Amino acid sequence: MEDLSLHVLDVIENGIRAGASEISLILTENSENNTLTVTIRDNGCGIDEETLGQVSDPFYSSKEGKEFGLGISLLSQAAENTGGYVTVDSIVGEGTEITALFHSDHIDMKPLGDMDLTLDLLRMSHGSIRFMYERLMI
Repeated sequence: MEDLSLHVLDVIENGIRAGASEISLILTENSENNTLTVTIRDNGCGIDEETLGQVSDPFYSSKEGKEFGLGISLLSQAAENTGGYVTVDSIVGEGTEITALFHSDHIDMKPLGDMDLTLDLLRMSHGSIRFMYERLMI
């Protein structure tokens, strides 16, 4: 994927497939330590313990008929390429939170992309879902 907005789109679509009715996206840019943190929260069905241990494996998918689950694994790879990481926290029946930390001054940092357009497309495609977007600069 060429930019981070496409990774975000893919991960949010996973939350929608998991039955989320509310999804929040928070971007936190820290100029002091040159990091970008992307946090995606949803109130979908959540991920059980067994599946949670496999979410960053590109050769695992919980979706019927799909052999590959690239969303979180590609986001993880993009973060790790900058010296960052991805964490996934989830409670079955309550939802999931995915946090990706990127070192924004690293040579392998992908461009952010058009996050506003990405959220606009999601809102138009999924009108019944409540999307919240916040961009913080500290």
